[in-house]
Amino acid sequence: MHEMSIARNIVEIVEDVVRANGDPRVDRVHVAIGRMVGVVPDSLTFCFEAITSDTPLSGASLIIEPIPIRARCTDCGLTFEVESFAFRCDSCGGTSLDVESGDELLVRSIEVQ
Repeated sequence: MHEMSIARNIVEIVEDVVRANGDPRVDRVHVAIGRMVGVVPDSLTFCFEAITSDTPLSGASLIIEPIPIRARCTDCGLTFEVESFAFRCDSCGGTSLDVESGDELLVRSIEVQ
């Protein structure tokens, strides 16, 4: 389950930021995660809650924004959202694609009291 290591990394980032800003109480952590990362949102939320219990982040909510996979066909130039992991152009059927989004994992914002 790689969600646990991702949750730990998110917590480390948040702790560094809040420590640098006087340790305010964290209410919400907003993350954006691309579909290619392969994260199960419920599992990530569970892991986040498990590792933050009995810490200053206890009770903070993890808000997950999914990022779709978008690709551009290098053959015909079409940019489209990849619905399955087939990675085939919707227009020409080409398989030479540049992935433009969907592999990100970003801490977008941290809401504090």
